[in-house]
Amino acid sequence: MPFRLIQKPDSCGAVLEADVTRFEEWEPVYERILSDFGFDRDADERARDLMATYAEPFDHARLSAVAGATVTVVGAAPGLVDEVDRVAESDLVFAASTAADVVREAGYRVDLMVTDLDKNPATASALTEAGTPVAAHAHGDNVAAIREWLPRFDTGHVLATTQAAPRGPVENFGGFTDGDRAAFLADAFGAERLRFVGWDFDDASVTGLKAKKLDWAARLLAWLERRRGERFDVLDGRRDDLDVRFATGSSEETE
Repeated sequence: MPFRLIQKPDSCGAVLEADVTRFEEWEPVYERILSDFGFDRDADERARDLMATYAEPFDHARLSAVAGATVTVVGAAPGLVDEVDRVAESDLVFAASTAADVVREAGYRVDLMVTDLDKNPATASALTEAGTPVAAHAHGDNVAAIREWLPRFDTGHVLATTQAAPRGPVENFGGFTDGDRAAFLADAFGAERLRFVGWDFDDASVTGLKAKKLDWAARLLAWLERRRGERFDVLDGRRDDLDVRFATGSSEETE
């Protein structure tokens, strides 16, 4: 089953039962990611707690239009400029990182930007000032960016996220990279169908740690499509080779 959003945090930003349940499903996956990359959970939690000092509870009703909609999840692959017009075929657009710039420059609206503040935080800040929601993510490597940029955001339009346990106004909807996290967000808010534009898992310019992250993004999308009972065309030709044996209780878990 998908990570369906059941209810939002209360007016004080307390973590409610729905948030806990969602994290319990995500935590085994998160622990695999921490182990695979050697990331520090404490660092993620420190970044989350810092984010919480700037953020405020996000009104989930702001994204109520997602329920039942077709959402295009736009990645930042180099080829995006050649296919960006495909976003016109969807109801809503969730753009990851610099994809937001490409989409806007092509004349299309971004309904949610998803970012960990590492490439174009000025775009994210401008979008919040214009009233567009931005899912700003906290993790162990972006503490400095949080300190620099969150004070510049209109926090009334910030959906603060973490890959660790949710706390206060900082929530966890699942996902790891900006791109796959955008897909998990669309799923959580009830999207009927997910489409993918601007994705390239074979991008030769991506190497090392970034390539490993891209592989995890593909694996997470494969897990998400199975939970949703949907087939994402972005995984055509590779899904049978993707290892999704990382979630306790998954029908794919054999270890």
